[in-house]
Amino acid sequence: MSGPLVVLVGPMGVGKSTVGRLLAGRLGVAYRDTDDDIVAGQGRTVAEIFVDEGESAFRTLEKAAVHRAVAEHDGVLALGGGAILDEDTRALLAGQRVAYLAMDVEEAVKRTGLNAARPLLAVNPRKQWRELMEARRHLYEEVATVVIATDGRTPEEVTEVALDVLELKKA
Repeated sequence: MSGPLVVLVGPMGVGKSTVGRLLAGRLGVAYRDTDDDIVAGQGRTVAEIFVDEGESAFRTLEKAAVHRAVAEHDGVLALGGGAILDEDTRALLAGQRVAYLAMDVEEAVKRTGLNAARPLLAVNPRKQWRELMEARRHLYEEVATVVIATDGRTPEEVTEVALDVLELKKA
């Protein structure tokens, strides 16, 4: 299998970046985040891109970033929460080891505060988060090799579960 050792998907605030860094450290491989790639390439935050150019423009950048990262990176790769919305991206992930980090709305509130720094959650964040998850949950599940519940677990505990269920060797 070529490409990343493991790809992490899931909603915003679930801990993909934190768990991804921990997992990469435990496995002795590099960590990469496609949102970080976009920010570095654009010189603006994801929120600024959303505000300045809109979601469609961001999704175009995101698709390109994901395809580039899957082709280039062989460590742990974290994708932005909406990356799985693109059909080509889901097809690309079909041949990869993908962990869907899942959480419920109450956990999302605790972790993110569902604040305005999340452009898709600016108005009525709880309702919008639920609607986003209703639209996306089946897509996360479609691409996932494994689903890992993160509710009530520390990032270290989620990392341990990921190592176990993905049957990955620790460095």
